[in-house]
Amino acid sequence: MKIKIINPNTTPSMTRNAEIAGQKYARPETEVFAVNPKTGPESIESYYDEYLAIPGLLEEIIKGDREEGVDAFVIACFGDPGLWAAREVTVKPVLGIAEAAIATAKLIAPNFSIVSILDRSRHMSEGVVRMHGAEGFCKSIRSTGLSVLDFERDPERGLQALAETSRKAVEEDGAECILLGCAGFVTFVEDLQKELGVPVMDGVSPAVKLAECLVDMGSQTSKALSWSAPERKQLKGFSEFLLL
Repeated sequence: MKIKIINPNTTPSMTRNAEIAGQKYARPETEVFAVNPKTGPESIESYYDEYLAIPGLLEEIIKGDREEGVDAFVIACFGDPGLWAAREVTVKPVLGIAEAAIATAKLIAPNFSIVSILDRSRHMSEGVVRMHGAEGFCKSIRSTGLSVLDFERDPERGLQALAETSRKAVEEDGAECILLGCAGFVTFVEDLQKELGVPVMDGVSPAVKLAECLVDMGSQTSKALSWSAPERKQLKGFSEFLLL
């Protein structure tokens, strides 16, 4: 089985961390590898960033489907950018890490809080919760006030900010599980779980395990209507991979 993780931004260190997190609980015979597009923003913290990242993400989905023999895909950004579009261009399972984290959290806790990056990103996280129908399970969305690249530059400061913000979600909001609202947080899971005493979840690891499950069951993306292949039309200025 081959599972491709796509980090939609262009920062290689985040891609490598996502790969490590994806490989951590995968079966030994499952090949898990991560890539990032050649084009796009170095981090995703706004709708502008997200939309710019989607063409490169879709190119990697199509390449994996046509040329690399990939069995399932994971989109390693907590906004799940381009998720519906990605499901249109392949029959293979495509999982977003927010979707996977939310689904898994609901199996082990009655509620959760999301701890994320900049204050401005809160509205994006709210949209993801609505997108996956989890409003009734989400106790709160809290932000650290740090950017994705702040965490890359100073992981120790980032871990401290995540711990403080997560503790407030547990103590003040009643959160019984913490979801880390950025793929760049995968390296902090174990330290936070020890400190907080509640489940702490990144989305990459559960997404890979769910992908394994779907491939094992022979499950494919429904092409009945909503996620059927896009209509063929002329596209100008895009990669040849996007010319379906």
